[in-house]
Amino acid sequence: MTSSSTSSVFSALAPYGWDEAWADEFAPYEPEGLLPGRVIRVDRGQCDVITAEGLVRADTAFVTPRDPMRVICTGDWAVVEPAGNPRYVRAYLPRRTAFVRSTSSERSEGQILAANVDHAVVAVSLAGELDLGRIERFLALAWESGAQPLIVLTKADLVPDAVTLGHLVQDVETTAPGVTVLPVSALDGDGLDVLVALVSGGTSVLLGQSGAGKSTLANALLGDEVMVVQATRDADGKGRHTTTTRNLLALPGGGVLIDTPGLRGVGLWDAETGVGQVFAEIAELGEKCRFQDCAHESEPGCAVLAAIASGELGERRLESYRKLIRENQRIVAKTDARLRAEIRKDWKRKGAEGKAAMEAKRGRWRS
Repeated sequence: MTSSSTSSVFSALAPYGWDEAWADEFAPYEPEGLLPGRVIRVDRGQCDVITAEGLVRADTAFVTPRDPMRVICTGDWAVVEPAGNPRYVRAYLPRRTAFVRSTSSERSEGQILAANVDHAVVAVSLAGELDLGRIERFLALAWESGAQPLIVLTKADLVPDAVTLGHLVQDVETTAPGVTVLPVSALDGDGLDVLVALVSGGTSVLLGQSGAGKSTLANALLGDEVMVVQATRDADGKGRHTTTTRNLLALPGGGVLIDTPGLRGVGLWDAETGVGQVFAEIAELGEKCRFQDCAHESEPGCAVLAAIASGELGERRLESYRKLIRENQRIVAKTDARLRAEIRKDWKRKGAEGKAAMEAKRGRWRS
């Protein structure tokens, strides 16, 4: 590129996250006259890409491999043809981060929800009872993606008093060590200024269940009614599912936001590191166990079980940790023969121990 064209690319794409490092990644494509651009939406074999020339519609035929983990998605930096009918995306630049979930518990496939994300904003509605286990699940995926998680407790105006709100925030903070927890009311604006400051740099993805108030929150951040919002149900205070695609939008205060459809299922996808970060206190306690391979079940000298007995660690927390670890192992085992063999060996060992315990119990009965 000439110096003038390089300058125009930076001025046009900087609001969408373009920087010197991305320019270096794109450099090999410059001699071909190709254009860099940020994917703001993907839909049925085509995608919308914002370039220095403006918004273009491009065909994704060259970037739709059989591996779903390599399919282009919202947030990618695309390499687009300068002309043609249709135009084609020729490639996309290597991802810095990727938010991935399992598509189904029955298949060993991952689905990329967003790419090149700096902040994973998990929206949790205060209109109903908090599901701490689901929050932990979202956080595991967020940490695994490489993004910094942030929990936003939406619809804070529905909480009757400040004391109750403080207790709810404390419950979530205990569930999310090292993560900022921010109560926000899009209705009266409480907490929005803090949230705007937190997401003003980099790319943020907005995640949560259907009805968590994501579209309302997105509109509040954008300062306009960009996302369609449906009325809240009187029965449970929850909104209806409105967002159907993942859209990337530039924020007026800086940074960009990727809004996503409500996620009914949040399956883990090779998220062992993320699970470890969510349950950091269990990992720290585990280092004090007598045995390095302690499973925290019935082993002597287990520091985790001792923490349960003393009240330092809650039983719900440990059960949630065990559940996510088992689920993640099942997902990974579908593509890892060695791990499958280890899991089968562990099942046989536990089965033999259970059988021996029953035989011992029967022996005591006979005597």
